[in-house]
Amino acid sequence: MLNFKRLAFFLCLLAFSQTSFSQLGFSHEIGVIAGPVQFRSDFGNRDNSETNFGNSGIGIGIVHFINFSYRADCNCYTTDNYFNDHFKIRNEISWNKTNLDHFGKWLDPSKNSVEANQLRGHKGVAKNLDIGTQLEYFPLSIRSFQSFGYKFSPFASLGVHYTSFNPEVSTTYANPNPTAVGDVTDPSNFYSFWAPGSVDASGGGAWSVVSSVGVRYKLSKLADLMLDLRFQYYFNDWVDGLNHQLEYNKKNDGLVWLNVGYIYYLN
Repeated sequence: MLNFKRLAFFLCLLAFSQTSFSQLGFSHEIGVIAGPVQFRSDFGNRDNSETNFGNSGIGIGIVHFINFSYRADCNCYTTDNYFNDHFKIRNEISWNKTNLDHFGKWLDPSKNSVEANQLRGHKGVAKNLDIGTQLEYFPLSIRSFQSFGYKFSPFASLGVHYTSFNPEVSTTYANPNPTAVGDVTDPSNFYSFWAPGSVDASGGGAWSVVSSVGVRYKLSKLADLMLDLRFQYYFNDWVDGLNHQLEYNKKNDGLVWLNVGYIYYLN
């Protein structure tokens, strides 16, 4: 319940900010984004290509931009200053889902130990509702791009997001001597070397830092295509439902998202 309250508060804050900027006359853009997600978590070996490509999913979202270079109230460009011509505020609500599995040398077909079978049987699903704001920087002039001075406009961004996560946990491994009969999430069904309580499918909330690099392509006076590569780091290690707490588990969960978007200028 607390997570929904935080999301509602954040939505109200974004709505208030948008209203305030609208009253100042700045123009707005809206768009949709979608693309593949690599979820970096405690499943598999982190930074291993087999793990990263194996634990890939999909993300979709709606984005809103506040454009400082153009005033909607007078259909004119704003006062020519560096900030107005090189920065935009990006608000976003998105959702991503990734099916998670274990990969790596510990699951080599030659290994048939109890621990290997426990890892093989363990599955997860990361499901996240994300909302946040980023500040985007365009090294080239936004005004020149809007007036077809060039077709491509690169950008970089940095921001903060809040995520409501709701992971799922399952296993096909069944301990012949379970501690809790009939409970698929019985700790004895999971990797023996993990500390008790390392698997937990409880939902929760987490803040994260988001950075991205990308480029826009001018389709028409009122429309752009966007290609964006995002890196997101959560300040929480339970987003995937697993925090095995071993000595080498020094990073929280995160993701890499390559998305394509269609952006429409409202004003």
